[in-house]
Amino acid sequence: MTLSILRVALATPVRKLFDYLPPQGCSFPFEIGARILVPFRNQKKVGIIIEIRHETDLPLEKLKTADAILDTKALLPKELFLLIQWASRYYQSSLGEVFETALPSRLRKETPTKSRTKKEVKEKLALENNSLKPLHPALDLNAAQQQALDSINLSLGTFKTFLLDGVTGSGKTEVYIRVIERVLQAEKQALILVPEIGLTPQLLTRLQERFSVPIASLNSSLTEKRRYEAWEAARTGAAPIVIGTRSAAFVPLKSPGVFIIDEEHDASFKQQEGFRYHARDLIILRASLEQCPVILGTATPSLETLHNIHLGRFQNLKLPTRAGKGTIPNLQILDVRHKKLEEGLSTQLIAKMREHIEDKGQILLFLNRRGFAPVLMCLDCNWVASCKNCDAKMTLHYQAQKLQCHHCETTIPMIHQCPSCQSKNLKPVGIGTERLETALQNHFPNQSISRIDRDTTRKKGTLQTKIDSIHSGETEILIGTQMIAKGHHFPNVTLVAILDIDHALFSTDFRSTERMGQLITQVAGRTGRGSRLGQVILQTCHPEHPLLKKLLEEGYHPFANSLLNERRMINLPPYSHQALIRAESNKPNRALNFLNHIKRETLHQQNAVLKILGPSSAPMERRLGFHRAQLIFQSDQRSTLQKLLKDLLLNFETHPSANGVRWSIDVDPIDMY
Repeated sequence: MTLSILRVALATPVRKLFDYLPPQGCSFPFEIGARILVPFRNQKKVGIIIEIRHETDLPLEKLKTADAILDTKALLPKELFLLIQWASRYYQSSLGEVFETALPSRLRKETPTKSRTKKEVKEKLALENNSLKPLHPALDLNAAQQQALDSINLSLGTFKTFLLDGVTGSGKTEVYIRVIERVLQAEKQALILVPEIGLTPQLLTRLQERFSVPIASLNSSLTEKRRYEAWEAARTGAAPIVIGTRSAAFVPLKSPGVFIIDEEHDASFKQQEGFRYHARDLIILRASLEQCPVILGTATPSLETLHNIHLGRFQNLKLPTRAGKGTIPNLQILDVRHKKLEEGLSTQLIAKMREHIEDKGQILLFLNRRGFAPVLMCLDCNWVASCKNCDAKMTLHYQAQKLQCHHCETTIPMIHQCPSCQSKNLKPVGIGTERLETALQNHFPNQSISRIDRDTTRKKGTLQTKIDSIHSGETEILIGTQMIAKGHHFPNVTLVAILDIDHALFSTDFRSTERMGQLITQVAGRTGRGSRLGQVILQTCHPEHPLLKKLLEEGYHPFANSLLNERRMINLPPYSHQALIRAESNKPNRALNFLNHIKRETLHQQNAVLKILGPSSAPMERRLGFHRAQLIFQSDQRSTLQKLLKDLLLNFETHPSANGVRWSIDVDPIDMY
């Protein structure tokens, strides 16, 4: 009898497969893609069978025997299995780590999981979705919406990537719903990805109002049990519609019909730790394997997506006007140079707010900085409260009487006396959403004010309660961070004020200006969505900045095209491809020395299609107590970059210079910090 050797993927940083002997007494066939329980060092781990061989590079006597085969069949369909293998190669991550991301936590444990029948899952989801309630009628489509819908419907059953390029409030969701309607008629499934959990409830509500079918929702706020049940509902086809955040890119579907990426430009679709993948890019590849269309919806397309439009890889479907009675808001620059600001508010803005309140309009103030103040400073000796673990200032949270580092979450009690000179003359410098809320309560004591940021929405259901209060009219003034910048429909908001975004104009990150343009456009889009005219006020100390003027005077697309021209001239992505090598150590200079070893090893490969930038200290050199450094590889050709990274892993995974250094590879990085 021929001996079988099982090659297993395990969730470890080591980029290799592990060979095991089959479990003793196991007689049924081993199927590739099934889970297996194996001994690994001093513990038991659940892995995935990747290959069945009849030989091994190790001596047979050194092979360990697997404990149990946990599945009789492969857990994932062939197309998803291929996608995971491709993602492992492209993002230079171990196959086991990719499977760990793709599978719900219940399936990463040895405890057998009892599955409900498809009928039971349907009944439970139907109860949760209230899918027996009366449905709302379809909204009328304008000509642009209808043209977009017709183009997408013609592609059903084939692979094609569409950019649904619609101004804020143009009715992109209604186009999604109409496409999903056609997909369900064909007895297929729809997968919709949103960038943040906060956007899930309103989209779920819209879908429940239109479809009397089970809808599965997948996000990190769910319990382990609920997440597994939603995953199983998608896999079995019990849920024809599936909504999820980034990791739902890997959810198996029995009969995929369409993939939708809402707010495709959002950086949240890129995983920043561990297996660093981009959900949007993986969904496009998955759709090509599944032979389904992809819809990328946004009012502010990423430069990568616009580049693909220019190359003819994607089809652009424009929605240039707002749906229904909505109108594009009037945008005004407020030059605050040489003007006295009270807690970030100019006298002109306060006066404008009073006008809108008297006219029964709601107001949204955008400030992308939570806490009371970003700095606590001693006025006598200039001491500043700094994080002991990071090169960062500690943010003052006045209501909670604490100082907190927003990078490592280190928290200390509020300081009332300077530790350097013992003075009590401490002053909060700068403004956060908490301080803004306090100032507004003084100016508008009779108005209802609500603040939405990470500090006020930690408890489950709090965010939705606050959003409901906006829709009901109970909240008159809303203060928010980027949590409310996109996707939300506030038809009674008549004034949006953007208080402080100038820092993005001068950041060291070449992507910051693109993000600034997207953020301003998205925040401005929260007003003018109903029957009333909207107004946007942007406070700035740089009203003459050419890119800011182009954005405000000509709109997002001319602004984005200017950025693309800049990127092309200096050969930055999307006109080239990057990989960022990050290294960190608790010893100064050790990470830099390691990256210098890598650079010397690869210098002989440097040519016209490969550029090496660095190594250098990270923009925040010390974080969480570790000294950090980075090295960037850039090439005009993806294949050149991929070969280099593969060689690096072979040479440096066990290199002596890597001792005491944690390092990682980020392919197509979008965050240089």
